[in-house]
Amino acid sequence: MIFYEPHKRDKTILPHDPFKALIVPRPIGWVSTISREGAVNLAPYSFFNGVCDNPPMIAFASAGVKDSVAFAQETGEFVWNLATWDLRHAMNETSATLPRGENEFVHAGLEMAPSTIVKPPRVAKSPCAMECKVTQIEHLKDMHGAPAPYILVIGQIVGVHLDPAFVKDGFVQTAEMKPLARCGYLADYAVVDSLFQMERPE
Repeated sequence: MIFYEPHKRDKTILPHDPFKALIVPRPIGWVSTISREGAVNLAPYSFFNGVCDNPPMIAFASAGVKDSVAFAQETGEFVWNLATWDLRHAMNETSATLPRGENEFVHAGLEMAPSTIVKPPRVAKSPCAMECKVTQIEHLKDMHGAPAPYILVIGQIVGVHLDPAFVKDGFVQTAEMKPLARCGYLADYAVVDSLFQMERPE
């Protein structure tokens, strides 16, 4: 068994930090936002997940104040779009570094669809999109109270768009949507295309 303290990792054994390869799989935070002036942004975030279900809330963490954070802070809104196998190349294109204010939907050849409650558009071809109102934006700190270079954005889900083709007998068919997940290092992904069940013990 290898043991190491993160800041003292033996780089002769682990030359690449395995953190992102061990916290897996991680849902992709494919977040769309809009500025007060109407500039649209769409970006995938590696650090994203649901944080609670009552009320339903999701969060993404950004390395610094990128457009997604800036726009979410300006308007108090964002949309999470489910990244799927069919959309993998377009999702990857939206990770490109573009000039501030340039529309990633256009860059990636993605159609925008209007949201119902919030202003940011959603990815038309995504089988699920969740409209969110920002509840908190936190500048993270380390255990000593020093600033960490990440900003956490938490949003409460106020509306859900769901493709009925993936609903059967009242259950969402997750594997049929083939969601993508991040699995570490720079280019590792996984796709959820099968599930298994385990009943909770009584």
